[in-house]
Amino acid sequence: KAETEVDYSHYAFANYLGSGIYRTSGQNATVANIPLSFDLQRSDTESLVLNTPVSMGFFNFTWSDLPDGDFPSSVGTLAITPGIEYRVKTSDTHEFQTYADLGFGTNFTNSNDVMIYSAGMSSLLDFELGDTSPIWVNRVFFAGYTTLNDNSSETYSALQSGVDIGTNYYFQVKGVEVEPRFFVAGYWYFDRLKFTTPFEDDVLVANSYEVGMTFAFSKPVGWDLINIERFGLSYRAGDGVEVWRLIFEFPI
Repeated sequence: KAETEVDYSHYAFANYLGSGIYRTSGQNATVANIPLSFDLQRSDTESLVLNTPVSMGFFNFTWSDLPDGDFPSSVGTLAITPGIEYRVKTSDTHEFQTYADLGFGTNFTNSNDVMIYSAGMSSLLDFELGDTSPIWVNRVFFAGYTTLNDNSSETYSALQSGVDIGTNYYFQVKGVEVEPRFFVAGYWYFDRLKFTTPFEDDVLVANSYEVGMTFAFSKPVGWDLINIERFGLSYRAGDGVEVWRLIFEFPI
C-alpha cells in the first residue's frame, strides 16, 4: 500500500472523531484529545471562541494498561487544529453554532505530515421532558486533509443527531455539583469514512451509533489552560469499527 494508506483515519480526523480506543480488523489505536479554548468575545447572547485542541495517538496501547501502571512509551501521532467558533442564542431554548478550523498533524512513525481543514454548523435545542433538561443536537460538518509529502487528500462529511438527557440527580465533589447524564447519537457519512489498517482490508463506514454517559459539572474543573465541563465514557459502533470513547467535553 502507499504511504498515505498506512495512516489510520482517526490520525488526521482525531479532533472530529473524538478521544477513544479505535479497533478495526483486529488493530487497536488509542487517541486522546485535550480540549483547549479561549473566549475572544462574549455577551449574554453571542460568543466568539478560539479553539486549539491537541490530539495525540498511541499505538499498541489501551487504557486497560493504566491500572497496571503501564503508560505509552511514545506518542505515535500528533494533531493541532486551531479554529474559530461563533455561537449565538437565537431564543431562550435554541443556540446556533458555526466553526472553521485549519490545522496540522504528523505521524511520527513514518514522518507523514498533513494539513487538516474542517467547517460545520450546529443547532442545539433545549426542550422539556419532566425534570431531565434534554438537549437535542443536530450537526453537519466537513473535514479533510492533504499530505505535505505527495499532496494526497481525503475528505468526509457527516450529519449527526442526538439527545443528551439528564437524571435530575445531583451530588457534590469538592464544592462542584455533578449530574450524571446519558446520551444517544447517530452519525451518517455522506461519503464513506475509510479506516485503514496496515495488515488487513480497509473498513468503510457509512453510519454509526453511539451511547454513553457523562458527568456534567456545575462549573469547569481542571487547570489554568485545560478546563472540562463534562467527563464520561461512550461506545460507538458501525460497519466493523468499534470505538470506546473517553469524553472530556459536551459529548454530541
